[in-house]
Amino acid sequence: MNAITIELTDDRMKQLNRLAEAAQVEPDQLLRARVEDWLSAPPDDFLKAAQYVLKKNEDLYKRLA
Repeated sequence: MNAITIELTDDRMKQLNRLAEAAQVEPDQLLRARVEDWLSAPPDDFLKAAQYVLKKNEDLYKRLA
């Protein structure tokens, strides 16, 4: 099994923790389930979502590079 690390702002981490708590799962389990949903979705839906995220965060990615 492979692992991936992502950075989240404090606000986003709090939001993730609240969502996970409401679902009565650990945050990593919630994210894993969501990623599985994305990967199981039709390719066009995933591509549109990925392109949206990349465009939305383009400036951030440039600063982190």
